[in-house]
Amino acid sequence: MTRWQDILHQYGKPTPWPYPIRYDKEQEIECDVLIIGGGIAGCWAAISAARTGVKVALVDKADVVRSGQGGPGCDHWCVTPANPHSKVDPDEWAESLVKHPMLSPTPKEFLNQISYTNGIGTQIQCREDWDTLLEMEQMGGKIRDDKGEYIGAQGRYDDGIMFSPRMSPNNTTEVTVRVWGTTFKPALKKECQRLGVKVFDRVMVTNLLTEKGIQGNRVIGAMGFNGRTGEFMIFKSKAAVLSTAGSNSLGFLNMELAGYTTFPGSRTKTGDGEAMAWRAGAELTLMEVTSPHGLGGGLKHTWYGGSSDASFEGIQQVDANGKPLPWPLQGWPDGGTMGPSPQEREKITKGIQDGTYALPFFGDFPGMSDIERRVTWDLMLGEESTTKNITRSYEMGGFNPAKHQLMNFSYIEGTSPSHWLNGGRGGPIIDWDCKSSLDGLYVAGESQFAAGDHSYAASTGRYAGRKAASYAKNIAHGTVSKDQIALEKARVYAPISRENGIDWKELHAGIARVLQLFIAEFKTESMYNIALEQLKNIEEVFVPRLYAIDPHKLMRSIEDLSLLTHAQIVCNAGLARKASSRVLNFYRIDCPQIDPPEWNKFITVKLANNKVKTGSLPLNYWGNMKKEYEAHNKDYAGVYKSK
Repeated sequence: MTRWQDILHQYGKPTPWPYPIRYDKEQEIECDVLIIGGGIAGCWAAISAARTGVKVALVDKADVVRSGQGGPGCDHWCVTPANPHSKVDPDEWAESLVKHPMLSPTPKEFLNQISYTNGIGTQIQCREDWDTLLEMEQMGGKIRDDKGEYIGAQGRYDDGIMFSPRMSPNNTTEVTVRVWGTTFKPALKKECQRLGVKVFDRVMVTNLLTEKGIQGNRVIGAMGFNGRTGEFMIFKSKAAVLSTAGSNSLGFLNMELAGYTTFPGSRTKTGDGEAMAWRAGAELTLMEVTSPHGLGGGLKHTWYGGSSDASFEGIQQVDANGKPLPWPLQGWPDGGTMGPSPQEREKITKGIQDGTYALPFFGDFPGMSDIERRVTWDLMLGEESTTKNITRSYEMGGFNPAKHQLMNFSYIEGTSPSHWLNGGRGGPIIDWDCKSSLDGLYVAGESQFAAGDHSYAASTGRYAGRKAASYAKNIAHGTVSKDQIALEKARVYAPISRENGIDWKELHAGIARVLQLFIAEFKTESMYNIALEQLKNIEEVFVPRLYAIDPHKLMRSIEDLSLLTHAQIVCNAGLARKASSRVLNFYRIDCPQIDPPEWNKFITVKLANNKVKTGSLPLNYWGNMKKEYEAHNKDYAGVYKSK
């Protein structure tokens, strides 16, 4: 088989690399607070820290102006129970979300359900999300219909704030604000620059620096390289905020068929944060949890590809003959899924069988009122991170929502296969300062375990930034180990030191295949051990053959190493949970008992002296959420007033 790199060696590179190559150069940056990851959480952390007067550096693999999962935009600011129109108490709302994180108010059948959520992050979001949104407006983000384009729409108030009827049926809660999220990320980068934050675009952080290079010691900075020049970067800091999100393609890769189309996020979500925290000795939880990939990768439509998903609000679903289906107008009927309840789905299936309904199904856009159609098509779909390109492509193909129905693919195509794995809900354990188990390392956004949406990332980033800054003001820089830096440079630059070998895509595909075969639908102790053996084989045999021809492919290669580490963490955490769980969608056929009381707890894993150590924490280890939040935030001065 002829490989791409063989062709390059034979015929030469198609075009010269457009940037100067500086693999032999080092750059040292010293700051008080280092933000690792410049997505929504990272930008908010940088701004919050900088406003306290400390020196801040912000590092991202892409350009911060649009980087991260929420970079292209968002349409819902989901949890603002402290807003002036809210009909619920923020603290009570936080408690409700912890009882069942996907749905509030909590339906009766879920009142006693076990919840593996993050009570600390949830409480922060409920208390501070409205303040965060108002601050976003002050920075130039658009959060209200100030020009009166949508007067008369459901959920719109006279001050221009618009609430989602989907999230608040009959105006019962008013906590989810419709926003113009495409304006947010440029405003955040501009504010970072105004405040003097040193922004390092196109730089990949690869590992944390620890005091004297010892695993488990205080985090005192990080290392990485420039994805365009290859220059090695050393960041020395007093505190660091980890905000790199999670992993998005742990068990799936199909570049050639459909490019790299994923939801949520992008190829850059490769578990870098979890991997570097793990190597530094941080304690992680929920790492055993994986979920099916929410995309087709060319084999089925991605989420938002049809009329029944997420931001397609208020659209009546009809059959091929125009008959209305018992399909909710994007309410939250069955614990958070965006579709019919199991009972409604069964009724639809029987209706297809007896001829009551005819496939295929469609979203009846022309049947909507003009104002609600414009809100859905122009605002909701136009501002969400992944949908604007989809809807504009439909329009270029001739689709007009005022005239045409849009096909509903979800019923026909069903869910993604269980062996297309995403990284799940895991991350470092945090305390009420959003600090990890390592001194000096704070965690924000989706890097937290059981994290939430765009607004969760913003509010926890804002919170973690000010906590990290407070810590940094009272501590000196630590002692950096030259040996730790030398080892990391050798690890990072190994792929460019070779003249041939395997490409990053091959390595990624191999890692994904191991997970697909051994820890997907059928999990047992022996299968986990086989997976770990195979991953070790990849580490020992194939990683030393990893080959990159330029800094960009070097970045992709190092991302693969993060994926490999992430996969190993998932396997070790899965071995540690010796019970199945419906709530976690975690089923071990050698441990068939579902959610036994003694296993209703967080399983923790970490490295100590490079040996895997497991432990556990109670599900409510954070204590009384309202009391603990107030005890740890006596100086917080927001607009919140208890109702």
